[in-house]
Amino acid sequence: MFRPYRASYDQPMPTDFLQRIASAPISWGICEVPGWGAALPTKRVLSEMSNLGLPATELGAPGFLSDDSAELKDQLAEFNLSMIGGFTPVVLHDKSQERATREISLKTAKKFQEIGATHFVSSPVQSWDWANPKELNNDEVAQFFKMLSEVDQICQDHGLVQVLHPHLQTVVETKQDFDRVLDNSDVMWCLDTGHMTIGGENTVEFARKYANRVGHVHLKDVNMGSVPPVLARKQSIMEGVQKGLFTPLGKGDVPILETILALEEAGYQGWYVIEQDVAISGEIPALGEGPITAIKESLDYLHNIVAPALSALQSK
Repeated sequence: MFRPYRASYDQPMPTDFLQRIASAPISWGICEVPGWGAALPTKRVLSEMSNLGLPATELGAPGFLSDDSAELKDQLAEFNLSMIGGFTPVVLHDKSQERATREISLKTAKKFQEIGATHFVSSPVQSWDWANPKELNNDEVAQFFKMLSEVDQICQDHGLVQVLHPHLQTVVETKQDFDRVLDNSDVMWCLDTGHMTIGGENTVEFARKYANRVGHVHLKDVNMGSVPPVLARKQSIMEGVQKGLFTPLGKGDVPILETILALEEAGYQGWYVIEQDVAISGEIPALGEGPITAIKESLDYLHNIVAPALSALQSK
């Protein structure tokens, strides 16, 4: 049996920050993409989350948790976890997919409402099968913002906050894409430190300038040396992940500490979800091994580096 994770501290910690750290099944290699890697059993992942002291999770890939809302809530309750919401691909720019996007958004929003979730993490993809993004023409841009607003209303009608998730190989991939959304919509934002850094954004500057637009945070560190072949479409995201694109927090090139300090100084009070995509190659790792080791490294970083820095900031 695992022992609950506890970091050692030399000084009082800002407990509010520490209570807002969560994670997601993708950090345990749970992904719907064929060939991604071995999938750990649901109870093992939830148990490891709980024993690490994480209070909440995102939904994860279809099939990881029960599709029955009552059973899903029982699964979470067994491990004292709450549900934040989840990553939801949507096709916003393509008028021919308007009905499908509306139906998927409505179905997902109803499900999230039933299970007590709070965040609808939308990711605008080129197509449902994640074709490489193309530059949008004027009509597609107009359709994009029309449907973004409609999804936002669906979320509001179901007591949810839509947070737009910038992401590799989607139509919100680059800094130019980010700026277009920020300038033409008031939608809230999922500040994903990894994907936004890959897209050319300085996440510290973003946090300082747009803190009032940040409704959710995904913490992800990146080995930027692994980025070029993925951006050039010579590697898929899955191949990049399998080759070490994402690292434990504090081990890559993203200014994680500085971004969190900027957000907290600006009054951000939302979740920080450790969402570092991993893939399990080979056999299922033994208990206590596998993805949990990287999560522990990330938690060590948040507890022993970020939390003391926040304490110092708050004591000034």
